Amino acid sequence: MAFITCNFHSEVLGLSTSMTVILPQQTTTQIGMNNRSGQKLHKTLFLLHGLSDDDTIWSRRTSIERYVAELGIAVVMPNVHQSFYTDMEYGNKYWTFLSEELPAVARSFFPLSDAREDNYVAGLSMGGYGAFKLALRHPDRFAAAGSLSGALDMASHIQDPAFPHMVPYFKLIYGGKDITGTDEDLLHLLSANSPSMSEKPALYQCCGTEDFLYKDNLAFRDMCKAVDYPLTYVEGPGNHDWGYWDTHIQHFLAWLPLSER
Repeated sequence: MAFITCNFHSEVLGLSTSMTVILPQQTTTQIGMNNRSGQKLHKTLFLLHGLSDDDTIWSRRTSIERYVAELGIAVVMPNVHQSFYTDMEYGNKYWTFLSEELPAVARSFFPLSDAREDNYVAGLSMGGYGAFKLALRHPDRFAAAGSLSGALDMASHIQDPAFPHMVPYFKLIYGGKDITGTDEDLLHLLSANSPSMSEKPALYQCCGTEDFLYKDNLAFRDMCKAVDYPLTYVEGPGNHDWGYWDTHIQHFLAWLPLSER
């Protein structure tokens, strides 16, 4: 595998930013690894970080490089700071960066496929919200999406924050607005868009029963049931920590529909 720290300029953000990228490499002599590369343009997982993290966190806290080695897929991990993957009311346009600029820039630098069936997105906590928002707002671009301990009911969090220190962040991001019924509300995206989707990205959702975001995950699961959206849902003992995410990113990767072409 090639492990790349990529620093580049974002026209959307108007600043220099970074992404961490893992690229497949076929090898036969690397001791302890079974690397493979299946095609010229690589299948790609966009892997999103949480609130207090950055683009390096998945590679520092898990063995993501080792986990994807045998799958022959690329991993693109962007840095979006504490934006909730949103065009901020008082800040930068991180949703436009994530959904439009990042894929185009990454594909201009690296041999990544733009075919829907070759693209996936996942994330933890804030990144779970970003991953499902990306898949539900652009179902034509992603075959599958995953949320690990995701903040999946942001409309409720803005009205009743789990942590008071988050209030200023929400004001910067959403401008103090109620996002219920908007495209920033995942439950709304499910209820409004699901019936008209010609292609529905496969969704994988997991959360620990001791996690402070467990109720968010129940709300999203129940909405999927209400609108008959297919969902792979996993729950069990676990908290909001890297021990849980390191285990369950492996489960997500095993679940991905990585059919050969």
